[in-house]
Amino acid sequence: MTEADWPQVWEFFDEIVRAGETYAYPADLTSEQARALWTMSPPGQTVVLEGADRILGSATMGPNRPGRGSHVGTASFMVSPDARGRGVGRALGEYVVQWHRDQGFRAIQFNAVVETNTAAVRLWQALGFEIVGTVPEAFDSRTHGPVGLHVMHLRLS
Repeated sequence: MTEADWPQVWEFFDEIVRAGETYAYPADLTSEQARALWTMSPPGQTVVLEGADRILGSATMGPNRPGRGSHVGTASFMVSPDARGRGVGRALGEYVVQWHRDQGFRAIQFNAVVETNTAAVRLWQALGFEIVGTVPEAFDSRTHGPVGLHVMHLRLS
């Protein structure tokens, strides 16, 4: 992702966060605050998937924890609402898995996949992730109220 990409990412980032169904970020973030949260510094990275004339989605990736936990990666994904159902999430997910392999990570851990985000849960399971635990009522869904957050894991080595 480049500086020039951020305004397009911000459009769907803000819409997704304000919807209150998948991310626990504050709904009143400014563009600058959101960019600071979303953009990963090395050794991580933030990428976008571009269509013919616009950005369709974005992903962040890097170590899940510093130091002695840095052999396990993590990632976050956002797909523009008008690009859903077109393979954007899968393409980003496949990229992220390969990137972690190429960087020598031993596994990937998603810390907080909202259990009612069934499309994401199905996608991650299709890519080989397993639900290793669920924290009950850890997310306050705008539509469903308190729901669980899955911790998902993919062994890479």
